[in-house]
Amino acid sequence: MPDKRWRSELYAFMEIAALCGLAVAQPLLDITGKAPDFFLFYGAGRGEVLTLVLLVTVVPPVALWGVGALAGVGGELIKRSAPPESRRARAGGLARKGIHAATLGALLVVLAVQVGKNLLPVRGLPLALLAVLAGAGLTAAYLRWKVPAQLLRFASVGPVLFALLFVFASPASAVVLARESGGAGPGGRAADTHPPVVVLLLDEFPLISLMGTDGKIDAARYPNFARLAGASTWYRNATAASGWTPYAVPAMLSGKWPHKDNVAPHYTQHPDNLFTLMGGQYDLKVQESITQLCPPRLCPERAQPAGGLPVLLKESATLLEQLVSPVDANKNLEESYREPTQEEAGPPADPRFRFGALADNQPARFTNFLASLEKTSGKPRLSFLHLLMPHTPWNYLASGTRYDAPEDLHYEQAGWERLGYERHLQQVQYTDKLIGQVLDTMEQSGILDEALLVVTADHGVSFSEGAAGRGLDAKQKAAAEVLWVPLFVKEPRQAAGRVDDRNWEQVDLLPTIADLAGVTVPWQTDGVSAAEQTRGETAKAYHDTPSKPITVDGAANLATVLRGPAARPALPAAPSQDLVGKAPPSGAHDAGATVANASAFADVQPGSGKLPALVYGTAPKSVRNGTPLAVVVNGKVGAVVRASAADEAGRRFGALITDESLFREGANEVAILRLE
Repeated sequence: MPDKRWRSELYAFMEIAALCGLAVAQPLLDITGKAPDFFLFYGAGRGEVLTLVLLVTVVPPVALWGVGALAGVGGELIKRSAPPESRRARAGGLARKGIHAATLGALLVVLAVQVGKNLLPVRGLPLALLAVLAGAGLTAAYLRWKVPAQLLRFASVGPVLFALLFVFASPASAVVLARESGGAGPGGRAADTHPPVVVLLLDEFPLISLMGTDGKIDAARYPNFARLAGASTWYRNATAASGWTPYAVPAMLSGKWPHKDNVAPHYTQHPDNLFTLMGGQYDLKVQESITQLCPPRLCPERAQPAGGLPVLLKESATLLEQLVSPVDANKNLEESYREPTQEEAGPPADPRFRFGALADNQPARFTNFLASLEKTSGKPRLSFLHLLMPHTPWNYLASGTRYDAPEDLHYEQAGWERLGYERHLQQVQYTDKLIGQVLDTMEQSGILDEALLVVTADHGVSFSEGAAGRGLDAKQKAAAEVLWVPLFVKEPRQAAGRVDDRNWEQVDLLPTIADLAGVTVPWQTDGVSAAEQTRGETAKAYHDTPSKPITVDGAANLATVLRGPAARPALPAAPSQDLVGKAPPSGAHDAGATVANASAFADVQPGSGKLPALVYGTAPKSVRNGTPLAVVVNGKVGAVVRASAADEAGRRFGALITDESLFREGANEVAILRLE
């Protein structure tokens, strides 16, 4: 190939690389680099992360340049085989330039969409048209003047710089450059006096969801939590350190407040933690979700990766799709976390721990956790599980039956809070069944009495109208829902349950566990052991941003929590609940609605542990907001909801059918009737 041609192709590659870096590599690496928990959750190691970085920075420009280069080769062959002045020869010579200009134009449109989403309020088709106009204008400038091409060639170092920043300077660098620091070793009593320790850490679980109106647990709805409270110390005044798991969990397991933004929940960043403390004298059976605080030297049998590189590529492709879309993303990285079921993860190691007929629906790691709850003859065992329950996505009825739900069905939007709350409570009831399995398994294995058992959660969530979620509004308007979490500590040989309303903050967890297990903590903690000390203050510290903690009124919010459901700001009442389970009234008529998941009713198998229990769809404009709609399954009303303002996907109603007896095997009928 002549030198001129080589130089031309080199310049073409540099220009494409520059735009790919700006439009693809930089946004992907910037977002994922700020979310190391994304890689930890999916079990990605150094090699997989570096492979992802290489693919993101190298493959797009090489692939796009390769298409043009091949077209250029074809054009050159055409040009040589045709008479020099023929139309065919001229077309062959212009093919390479045309494809290159089109490639740059397409990348400029993609980049313009992302810039427009940051700078402009418009979305959808208007933003797409503006991006196309911007891309066309910039492409024309590139073709007319030399300066744009020169700037792009200078900018071709961008992908390399973005990759280096990701690897060496982003929070995710803790995963890539992971090196173990020793951490503090254990101390305290002789090994034979240490009790077995069992820690079940739940997620996104407001204490108020467990409460009745009498300051006690609603035992009718949550019998196993009530059973746990009757055998342990229930710290009703326990509050989260943060509303974000990557900050909250390290604070709980290190005894230290979050002190720095964007720090990975990783053993390299938090070397002093529960696992490095106990590892010398305990046999560790640790299953983490979003964190990786247990170093490989102590947890060599870490659970199998939850997907590794294939899932990273799939999630990155989804993220890129959201970035280049002219509409806003429907979810963030944390909302993509999901517990794989036992069916998806494979058969359990020991079939004794199958969860009745619904084992397929049991979160897979929970089965492994149950298997670890056994007597040991050597070292005492520390069994730890961070289970993403009852965290979103909500996919479980109280029985454990699963149902599908669209990922973008957001409960934070006005009019949808009640559906989110109902789905949450059903999943809390399912979580209650899992608690019963823990207690039964420990009792059967003979360790329940002697063990130190801790069941708690990292943070809560609000369902209050106008303040749903865990954002700033929720924290300010519904602190009782966001901060106060369940905390039960069953001490070794504890004979009876008791309630303790002393001020407990979740940084107290590590010191308290260590104290009750007979292990000395050799580093300075912000938390105190509840077995030895009482906090003098009643105010609560909350680290929504680690560098900017806020103070929350402890006494007033505890009083709110103890009032239970009556304290939660009232959601719009569900209409006509007396109709549920009955034939629809004669005055009801077809609402003209469309059930989005109607195909799920074509072949229902109730015995499979999965039902189309969530019904959702659209309604015509003639159905006014607030109109009662009866969701009828096989001739009986399964739920009555109100038509809502359309959400981002255009849906106007959603209903959860909790009566599983309404479903039958095979084809089922579903109808949406309008009530007068």
